[in-house]
Amino acid sequence: KELVEVKKNVGKGAWVMMQKSLKNKTINKEVQKEMTKEFVDFYGKNIANNSKPIEGLFEFLDWSKTKNISLAVCTNKEERLAVDLLKKLKLFDYFEYVAGHDTFAFNKPDARHLTNVIEIVGGDPKRTIMVGDSEVDEMAAINAKLPFILVADGYTERTIEQIKHDVLIKDYVGFDKIISKYL
Repeated sequence: KELVEVKKNVGKGAWVMMQKSLKNKTINKEVQKEMTKEFVDFYGKNIANNSKPIEGLFEFLDWSKTKNISLAVCTNKEERLAVDLLKKLKLFDYFEYVAGHDTFAFNKPDARHLTNVIEIVGGDPKRTIMVGDSEVDEMAAINAKLPFILVADGYTERTIEQIKHDVLIKDYVGFDKIISKYL
């Protein structure tokens, strides 16, 4: 498949992505479980391949540290995979908490995935912003009643115009000026 087609199916879980690739054929639960395990194992071994931080990200993260801004990650990846990716990209130490789809009994777009993390890091929901790249992130922000900053070129089936957002960014260059408006 073309990368643009694959990106439409990422972000909703390994099995959903595989099922769409299989054209929604019904598969035995045991086979489904084994296929998902094999896929996640392969993904985990190759998680940082071709991954790189978006331009301006390190500068923004350094700025955030100087301003004592708490940062956390809420992802629908397995927590261990998210932590591994963040470590491989030298990003892990910037975040106070990482929550994966398996951290709680719920995950995005359930608001509690965000609100529990806000509580864990001692944040104030009135001073919290959700930054994401998909309609799942959009829905999580709406459900948690948080402003949503959309990162362009994310893993989504929808266009930028179809995803409700307060601000659209293509990179993190000058992102501190955007965030400052919310502080």
